[in-house]
Amino acid sequence: MKLTILGTGTSQGVPVIGCDCPVCTSTDPRDDRQRCAALLSDGTVNVLIDAGPDFRRQMLRARVNRLDAILLTHEHNDHVIGLDDIRPLNFISGKPLAVHALPRVTEEVKKRFEYVFADPIPGLPRIDLLPLAVGDFLDFGQLHIEVIGVQHGRLPILGFRFGRAAYLTDVKTLLPSELEKLRGLDCLVINALHHTEHPTHLNLTEALALIEQLQPRQAWLTHVSHRMGKYESVAANLPPGVSLAYDGLEIEF
Repeated sequence: MKLTILGTGTSQGVPVIGCDCPVCTSTDPRDDRQRCAALLSDGTVNVLIDAGPDFRRQMLRARVNRLDAILLTHEHNDHVIGLDDIRPLNFISGKPLAVHALPRVTEEVKKRFEYVFADPIPGLPRIDLLPLAVGDFLDFGQLHIEVIGVQHGRLPILGFRFGRAAYLTDVKTLLPSELEKLRGLDCLVINALHHTEHPTHLNLTEALALIEQLQPRQAWLTHVSHRMGKYESVAANLPPGVSLAYDGLEIEF
């Protein structure tokens, strides 16, 4: 099983338009962060988590020519607005692409992509929206995925556990019942925005405290702002078992 981290940036991405800070002007490719997304694969089946504005570039870089499903964590644009670019994958497969999300999120997708769900026109994306709920289980090939409920501030969103690995982004808090579902992990990917308090995202201190509570063998930090600092300096000061993720990182589990 392999999890490819396609993007590790915030909604603005890194570098940020118009910013000349040391991170945004860095020549280290690990400081170039596209919007958050990940690809889960068993070698035959490919399942994408989130399809943001960098979807096209991410699919090209990862040489993806097939997706079996897309799982959406929530409806914010940096996680869904790339859905229009699934069209080449529709052409290859000859069928709609299954997109799984909370019912609230499926309704938002219908609004933002109204033209997709109106009268069918050749060349438009073909999407099959399927509702998800916290506690659901999904099977794709050898991939067995459990749906985890998390809070993005006051907004309920989704995370995913697959075997002894889990992927969470845009998290601020988790209910105790959902925390228990994240015990015994070999790998945890979780967001850490920057160093200061934020109303809807974990900052670095909060993310490290949650990691310490859950005790995964290895944790990777994603959804990282340019305000976090340069990759090299931040990574050097993280505790053992915690690393900064970077775009293109491949994790086997």
